[in-house]
Amino acid sequence: MDPPRLTQYSQYAGCGAKLGPCVLNKTLSGIRQAENPALLVDFHHAEDAGIYQITDELAIVQTVDFFPPIVDDPYTFGQITAANALSDIYAMGGRPITALSLVCFPIDKLDAGVLGDIQRGGLSKLDEAGVMLLGGHSIKDADVKYGFAVTGLVHPDKYLLNNTLRAGDALLLTKPLGNGIINTALRVGKAEAAHVAAATRLMVQLNKLPAELAAKYTVHACTDITGFGLLGHLGEMIEGTGLGARVRWRDVPLMPGTLDYARDGFVPGGARSNRDYRLQMMAGHDQIPPEVIDILFDPQTSGGLLFALSPDQANELLGDLTDAGFDAALVGEVIEREVLQIEQ
Repeated sequence: MDPPRLTQYSQYAGCGAKLGPCVLNKTLSGIRQAENPALLVDFHHAEDAGIYQITDELAIVQTVDFFPPIVDDPYTFGQITAANALSDIYAMGGRPITALSLVCFPIDKLDAGVLGDIQRGGLSKLDEAGVMLLGGHSIKDADVKYGFAVTGLVHPDKYLLNNTLRAGDALLLTKPLGNGIINTALRVGKAEAAHVAAATRLMVQLNKLPAELAAKYTVHACTDITGFGLLGHLGEMIEGTGLGARVRWRDVPLMPGTLDYARDGFVPGGARSNRDYRLQMMAGHDQIPPEVIDILFDPQTSGGLLFALSPDQANELLGDLTDAGFDAALVGEVIEREVLQIEQ
């Protein structure tokens, strides 16, 4: 008997899709909690994780992320979810140390061995990152969802934020774009196996080494590229700063097949909602092919880190990343006008 297709147990286009920034901003805008000087970063910052200070030299970084299957192999799905959750800690300049698993599973439809394979895949990436799994929580559900709550450590004076970029900074992206589009083509049976394999290899790749290499330099701001796409997360970085960003789309690295799939219309709905939300910030997009705009807003799973740092240091870091085998690239720069400027 053939193994079950895990993506059959995923309502990814509906209940599993990430809530858009418009919804999140509306629901969180009126929520306030008691002030605490130890609370360094919370949910009002649109950051990748929260930070709470413990001592003068120690703070904890916390995040949580889970989602439905985007690949059929359970072990690989577990790897992707772990790499994705750990990425938020790296984006804050932290070092992840512990994790708790989150499990939703249709035990009456799928064999428990499938869940075991998912968990083994996740644990393999936690092991690679030096993170200890402490436990977790599981519930019976109609669909599969899996992920982690992760805790990391960071010095209270050395964490990274996403909105502290400076005019003239270079923007360095550590992974190519396109896995949202490729996974969309996969779900309808239109993606080539080689393209899926290339996208999967990048999704299971930890952001650990890029974060460690970047720690040698003076990074001004950082985020990881996930559900809001490159331009969506870049919009978060510049919003309210008085600064903007110029992106040279031809310099943005793409996963094999991405441009063709986007031209053929295999674009997730999240890319369109991401674009619509940031449309008022954009300039030059009307001169760019629509499939390129779709790619720049394509929701990524376990995407790369986006660093803002001085051009000379960015070139040095790019060399380090290239030597380490990462398909990184300088994709633009920070400008003195609050706009997302898209250029050739």
